[in-house]
Amino acid sequence: MNKLTTIVYVEAIEPCLPFWTDRLGFEVTARVPHGDRLGFVILQKGGVELMYQTHASLADDLPALVDEVAASTTTMFIEVAGIDAVERALAGVEVLVPRRTTFYGMDEIFVRATCGSVIGFAAPVGGAAAT
Repeated sequence: MNKLTTIVYVEAIEPCLPFWTDRLGFEVTARVPHGDRLGFVILQKGGVELMYQTHASLADDLPALVDEVAASTTTMFIEVAGIDAVERALAGVEVLVPRRTTFYGMDEIFVRATCGSVIGFAAPVGGAAAT
């Protein structure tokens, strides 16, 4: 196995992008239209890659997966070098689990992204402040 990439299914991609691009510095590396809107995008920053696809695009592309995707849930957990810069970038975003230090040595925070996804950011205790 070489890589794992999360695919997040949403009603509309456009409202999701600023969370990743403007706040966290991700780059959109691929865009696939679906009608007059985006149907699929790939976002990347460093070694982290993430995909978004609309439910409508999924229904047209892989109709056999529609019910399975609707029944699944996903929480993303992203390891970063340090939490300080991430926490500043997420100012105003809904915090689900305030910043804490875990028993397993991580400094972490969980938030709800613009499109509703639950995302945890974690850094080894003592890590440098970077996004």
